[in-house]
Amino acid sequence: MLADLSAFADIGLTPDLLAALLAEHERDTLPRLEKHWAYYRNSASPAPVAPWSDASVGGRVHRPARLAQEQGLPPRLRGARALALDDRAAAPEIVIENDIAWRIDAMVDFVFGRPVRIRSASPDERLRPLIDAALDAAWESSGGIALLQDMALLGAVYGFADLLINAQGLFSDDAPGDIAAAPGGAPESAARRRVVDAARRIRIQLVEAPRAIPLLDPGDYRSILAYIIRTTQLTNDTAPTPAPEAAHAFAGLWRRRGRHAGEAPQRRTTEVIEIWSAAAHRVYRDGAIVASSGNPLGEVPVVHIQNSSQPFRYAGMSDVEPLIPLQDELNTRLSDRAHRVTLQSFNMYLAKGLDLPGVPAVRPGQVWITDNPDAEVHSFGGDAHAPGEEAHIAEVREAMDKASGVSPVVLGIVREKLGHLSSENAIRITLMGVLSRTARKRVAYGRGIAAASALILKALDAAGILPTREEDRAVNLKWLDPLPMDEREQVRSALLKRDLGVPVEELLHELGYAET
Repeated sequence: MLADLSAFADIGLTPDLLAALLAEHERDTLPRLEKHWAYYRNSASPAPVAPWSDASVGGRVHRPARLAQEQGLPPRLRGARALALDDRAAAPEIVIENDIAWRIDAMVDFVFGRPVRIRSASPDERLRPLIDAALDAAWESSGGIALLQDMALLGAVYGFADLLINAQGLFSDDAPGDIAAAPGGAPESAARRRVVDAARRIRIQLVEAPRAIPLLDPGDYRSILAYIIRTTQLTNDTAPTPAPEAAHAFAGLWRRRGRHAGEAPQRRTTEVIEIWSAAAHRVYRDGAIVASSGNPLGEVPVVHIQNSSQPFRYAGMSDVEPLIPLQDELNTRLSDRAHRVTLQSFNMYLAKGLDLPGVPAVRPGQVWITDNPDAEVHSFGGDAHAPGEEAHIAEVREAMDKASGVSPVVLGIVREKLGHLSSENAIRITLMGVLSRTARKRVAYGRGIAAASALILKALDAAGILPTREEDRAVNLKWLDPLPMDEREQVRSALLKRDLGVPVEELLHELGYAET
């Protein structure tokens, strides 16, 4: 249990409540999130070696690894039922085709495949260049477009993504001073440099959903009273007594060095709990306080972004969850087809009326001769065509296209004609589903980016570095078209926008000639 929670007494966070939150998260939330990530990643884990896995004694062949999506296969394919009846049962044919990962990755590429520009909407024209420079420095020092892509990926898998604005570096002893306190007549570049140096001290941290435990207002699920981040870390210290699996993993290494496997050390783990509230910030390591500070922002510095809106719920809707049953069905049918093809992939021959000595050879170019006019050779077996099986697999794939909104066309796989349309219009009509989902996700993630930018400016104002008002913290986001356009059409569109008064800097950015 944590040593001291008195800093959070104003929001009612007690040791019992914290223990209940941690237990509820570990019991209910964490297994669901881990399953979503397992189906997206489909990682391979070493399979245990069975005592009958030696092929020399006629046992079944050992599969060296098991994929995460195998948990969705029925028992007859996982081998549980066969092994219960016969320890030497043949290993089932397992085929796993991860149709979830490429759909999620393609959606992330459409949303954040190209950089997004964040520009100040402050009514004060003199403040806009400084605000733009501060926001660019803060976002780029935290990862830039890579941070946004990771945010979209975790949001799509888990259903939401949280951004923590950690501005504690602004309030350290060596923080830069107020630009308003600079000597009169200081050049603009000096003020800009001070703002940029200060903004780089701000860290925009992407919090993974399995580590995030929010304490919500009972009367408003959208209001966060406290934000708890729970992490288990490996340290560089070693423990004298190894775990059984660690001793097994290092057995060969330690035997080669002349030592017993039981003597192999293991790294220690430590539990870190970080709690943010509107008034305080505490970091606990194994229950003891290791960092303590106030929160000068006066609010929980967390921006919560739902991947897809889920009314009256804190967590949004995951893009992986509706695809899990369809993925299980697809893997089951592919495995069944592989098993059938394996059993029917060879031909057999039935010879009647052949009076030949011994067993006739069956090989290419072999000729059998007989004087019997009634002799016959019948061929049977082979992989028979199963149209119902192929149709069912195709329907499952089509159902995944509908559920995800992402079809193979986004990868350049075109199986049908696009009609008598120009190429650009044909592509847009074909990709109408993914483009509409892209627009909706850009609205959700765009609001999160704007809210995080407002918190960055509020932190700079609280530190006395860049004074701003509430209306000065509004931003505009400049998104680029996710689909490629003809270069001549891009230039023609830019010239028309210039005649309408669009700044040349914005046009050069759209054409790819401006500084990033």
